[in-house]
Amino acid sequence: MYLAFVSTYINDMDFYAKTGKMAIGTRLRKLGESITEEAAQIYQLYDVGLQPRWFPVFYILSEGAYMPITSIANKIGHSHVSVSQIVKEMKKNGLLIDKMDNTDARKTLVALSNKGKREAEKIKDQYKDVGNAVEAIFSQTTYDLWKAIEEWEHLLEQKTLLKRVIEQKKNREQSDVELVSYSGKYRKAFKELNVEWIDKYFKMEEADLKYLDHPEKNILKKGGYIVMALYRNQPVGTCALVKMDKETFELAKMAVSPGCQGKGIGYLLCQHAMDKAKELGAKKLYIESNTILKPAIELYYKMGFKKVARQPSPYERCNIQMECVL
Repeated sequence: MYLAFVSTYINDMDFYAKTGKMAIGTRLRKLGESITEEAAQIYQLYDVGLQPRWFPVFYILSEGAYMPITSIANKIGHSHVSVSQIVKEMKKNGLLIDKMDNTDARKTLVALSNKGKREAEKIKDQYKDVGNAVEAIFSQTTYDLWKAIEEWEHLLEQKTLLKRVIEQKKNREQSDVELVSYSGKYRKAFKELNVEWIDKYFKMEEADLKYLDHPEKNILKKGGYIVMALYRNQPVGTCALVKMDKETFELAKMAVSPGCQGKGIGYLLCQHAMDKAKELGAKKLYIESNTILKPAIELYYKMGFKKVARQPSPYERCNIQMECVL
């Protein structure tokens, strides 16, 4: 038995050494399962008729007052469904009693039964001994696990692990993005990237073809600028600066291939275009768009654009005009 335990422990350590922090969920779950399994044995040791998963509800109700299930769920951070199931199990085992709320018949209030109150008295010695045992473990460790868990919980409340992973994914993918100035070899890509999104949501218009068919003549030679986004050397995004007057450029023909959306390429293009506009002497950037393009509109607001009302647009699809002071 001992040899089997040692072998399992060594195998676990080898696994975690290989996976590193990627397996944090697995490792925490394993630790939690180990503690929960022993918790059941500890209840038996003190002849307390509880299951580990009941403890949060039991502890809250041991304060003495009747409580609605919703309040219990909020206090312990569990779902209403989870607490309802636990209450049902505890009631079946004679630990809880319930009654209707006098002020709201839709609410059920629960409290410890006489049996539950006896268990609450019986468990007090267990609290002391378990607390002392945990403190003894803490005294032998370099790091305070309890404080570390509190810190993790606080940080994950501010930003979830999923959001943090998404950010890292974007950062990694953006490192493979290169922004280059337009040249003739990108003429086809410049048009195709824009045709792709225009055809998906709207229809091609005369004003589109003016720029997409003749970008050199109608954008570059008139003092404008076009940037291409290359992802692993393939053109996947673009946007243009169309000169309107000495102080204003229109941010136009912004497009990112559907297969590369979500990588933050739109942000990189927009930021690059704003920096370039300043370099060209612009004091304002102007945009014409449509509110159906929610990710694009959100990006523009994030970059400092505000809704304005200017001259009539040459585009039928335009239902919002925005401007940013550089």
